[in-house]
Parts: sequence; structure tokens; C-alpha cells
Amino acid sequence: MNRVLVPVALSAPPVPPAADARLHRWGGESMGTTWSVAALLPPATDASDIAAGIQAVLDGVIAQMSNWEAGSDLSRFNRAAPGSWHTLPDDCFAVLQCALQVARDSGGAYDPSAGPLVDLWGFGPAPQRSAPPSPDAVQAARGRCGWARIEVDGAGKRALQPGGVSLDFCAIAKGFAVDAVARYLSAQGLDHHLTEIGGELRGHGVKPDGMPWWVALETPPGPGDDAESQTLVALHGLSIATSGDYRRYFDSDGRRYAHTIDPRTGYPASHALASVTVLHAQCMLADALSTALTVLGPEAGMAHARRHGIAARFLVRTPGGFDERISPAFAAMLA
Repeated sequence: MNRVLVPVALSAPPVPPAADARLHRWGGESMGTTWSVAALLPPATDASDIAAGIQAVLDGVIAQMSNWEAGSDLSRFNRAAPGSWHTLPDDCFAVLQCALQVARDSGGAYDPSAGPLVDLWGFGPAPQRSAPPSPDAVQAARGRCGWARIEVDGAGKRALQPGGVSLDFCAIAKGFAVDAVARYLSAQGLDHHLTEIGGELRGHGVKPDGMPWWVALETPPGPGDDAESQTLVALHGLSIATSGDYRRYFDSDGRRYAHTIDPRTGYPASHALASVTVLHAQCMLADALSTALTVLGPEAGMAHARRHGIAARFLVRTPGGFDERISPAFAAMLA
């Protein structure tokens, strides 16, 4: 039997789609993954112009925030001399501020300066690994991290490079890109659209039949799966992001090392938490929070979700499948 979740409060009721609006879909590759957009277009709207606009938004995020691109604003900051201040583009600075806030709130479980650790474990631009790094290498990389070392000047939209800090926005930039595409579509007068990048989604308005953009919550593969039972979310002014240990990992000597690094230890999170799904109005925050809660683990993560009113679902691995634990804010959405 399916469960459904709906927003607790809507900022405004959905505007009914125009009778002559047509559903159009676009898709492609960007940010190391795939993307897709569905939107209802008025008759006079040129779908190719919308496609070009979406691509421009995605290209802009890469140009500012990719640490795979040597010429990006983020990469230039990471190479900068110690003690130098750098003015960042508006979007890049906004993401940095949000990332630092999540780092403060989570006690460093999420850390945008964990780039050296992400690279060391083979989950960044550096080559992939088939075996864990040495403890000495982990400690050396940890010495280059530390979100509290990053100073920002809000008025000037500047950030200080204290020396050796390597920012990594991989756990937040994809969510930001979803938000940015959604904002672009709304600015073009499109009231009904669904944006997805690498599994992170944000929806507005309704589908042609007047129903919400229904999205099934992602569940990791494993024993005890029930393909006939799903949890569906009505993405009306709502975003969803999932972090899990089954997406990117390597196995060594019978142990799995997942891509979610705990910056506080320097090692991948190693508890029994298989995945965390977060619902939030902003996909940027859903993206970063799902990572923070994954690192915190089922107990501390749930306490954090309760304390901050985060709508989250935790799936904990058990011998028979998964134990689902949901926060009060998540439970309030169940209809």
C-alpha cells in the first residue's frame, strides 16, 4: 500500500493549468550526472529557448562552483595564496554562506572545506581508490580542513583563504542548481514545472491533469524491499534530496567505504544508516542537510532533525531489510 506526503502549508493554492498548455520535457548531462525538466508551456513559448536558458543556468553553476573545472571561481579560491580575500559571484557566495550555516548547526558533520578528505578517499576530482588511505594520510588531509577557519565579509561578498583550504560544494551545489533552474522557469512565466538533477528534485504547480508532481521516495536496494509499497511526495513548492551509502563507494577487504565522509574523523561514515531523505522548500538545504544527517547517524541525526524541525526519513540497515525512522516534521506531512 502506498503512503503519500503533502506540504503542511501551501504559500498559495496551485493555479490551474491553462487548457491549451502543453507538457514538454528536456534532459541532458551536467555536473557529472543527468538532469531532466518537465514543464507546462503556453502555446507561444519556444521550447528551444527554454532549453537554452536551462543549459545557461547549469553552465553558470559549473563556472562558479565546480572543483573539477580549474577555471571556476571555487577552484581559483582553492589555489589562492594564504591570507588573501576574494570577491565571489553572488550565487557562489550565497552557497558558501548556506554551507557554513549548516556546518555550524551540525557541529561540523557537514563541512564545505572537506575537499582534501573527499579527494584523498577518491570521491572528488582525484583518481578513484580501491583501498583506504593510510591513517597518516588521513590525518594530514584533516589538517587542511576546518570550516571555522573560513572568514566571510557579507557586505563585500568576500571570503578569506586562510591557507590550504579547499572548498568542495558537491553536497550542496547540485541542490542549488535545482533551485536555480526552478527560479529560471518561474521567471519565464511557467507556473508548473518539475526539475531533477542527479536524483534531487523540486516541483511547482501541478501536472496537466491538475494532480501534483508525485515523486516516489528513493529506497536503497537490499533485502526486504517491497516494490509494491511506495511513499509518494506531492512536490508543490517542495524539494527532496537523498544521501546514501549505496551510490558511490568502493569495497576493500570485505568492508564498504561510502562517499559520505565524516569531516570530524576523516573517515567515511560507518554506522548502519543506509540513507537519509530530506524534504525542504529549498533543494540546496535539502541537499546539504541530507549529508549532515547521514554523517550524524540515526540517533544524533534524528535529534538534530527534531531540534531544527527538519522533515527527514532515516533508513537503518537491519538483517531483514531496513528500519524506517521519521522525524516529527516528516510525519506531519503524511496524509
